[in-house]
Amino acid sequence: MSDTIANQTPPPAILFVDDEATAVKYFERAIGAIAPVVTGASVEDGKAILDAHAASLAVLVSDQRMPGEYGNELLRYARDRYPHIVRILTTAYSELDQTVEAVNQGQIHRYIKKPWDISALRMEMKQALELSGLRKERDQLVREKLGVLQTQTVATRIGIVHTLCASLIGPGRFQPVETYLAGTDLAGTRNVEPDWQRMDYADLVHAESERSGSFGHAVGMRLADLRTRNAGRGAADAVQIFTEALGATVRGDGDALIWTSPATLSEFLTRPVGQAVSAEHATWLACLLWLEEAGGALQFARDGDAIVCRAGTRAASFAADRLAVWIERFSEPAFDQGKETNRA
Repeated sequence: MSDTIANQTPPPAILFVDDEATAVKYFERAIGAIAPVVTGASVEDGKAILDAHAASLAVLVSDQRMPGEYGNELLRYARDRYPHIVRILTTAYSELDQTVEAVNQGQIHRYIKKPWDISALRMEMKQALELSGLRKERDQLVREKLGVLQTQTVATRIGIVHTLCASLIGPGRFQPVETYLAGTDLAGTRNVEPDWQRMDYADLVHAESERSGSFGHAVGMRLADLRTRNAGRGAADAVQIFTEALGATVRGDGDALIWTSPATLSEFLTRPVGQAVSAEHATWLACLLWLEEAGGALQFARDGDAIVCRAGTRAASFAADRLAVWIERFSEPAFDQGKETNRA
């Protein structure tokens, strides 16, 4: 690599990759006044620069014939990993088949044949830089919109857990909701990120409605089963009952319930849109509802790498805005990893 990218904010740079030193110097002299130019001498050079500095790059110009891989492989690599970068192929040879293939596969924005017309080359680079800027603005607007929709999705899921608990064991009983969300938080998973390129908002609402209905039905069935199987047993038996019900997801250790599969704690809130939750996850919420009816509570903690819960003290009351606090917490870009949680 003949140049490096300085640690600085925009203007964004143009990456030019060509094994011919004369072409590199010619390109730098012609374009250097328009934007910073970063250069590489091979496809491997180009990939390394992209991986290290893609955020600082706006345009990639690659020669086609170089030792080793052809330039269209570098352009394909950039398309797959860094689609914000405008990609241009240049060559002195009439390689029509490969050029057409590159265009058809979306690998390039333009094809420029050598020798270059300097005025035309400068115009192409200016237009490519402008296009890159427009893409960044568009991506920022999309991210902001999707951030709002993602927050709505997470808030709706949390609200459904609250509503489900109220419908199955009666209103005003927030303890199982608190414990359920504390376990999800401690699992340290990331927020649900819908694939907005595959569905619009109407699709999302429909998929979420079906998913929530299935989850609610499963929780209700498991709660009914727990009531039947454990008639006459109380909160003191919770660890044993939960171990029996949750199977390999947990293991009992005296008065502690140790999660061998922590991801099970967070499935409903964090799995992708349209992906159903496991039977074990539905059983987990049903267990908390059963425990609420039995007059008990659980307290979560982290013990090294393990997530553990033990019998805890039931909270006498919860703040009116407690659900809103949880919604704000889970609407953050990512849940804090390894955060100590000690909520009853």
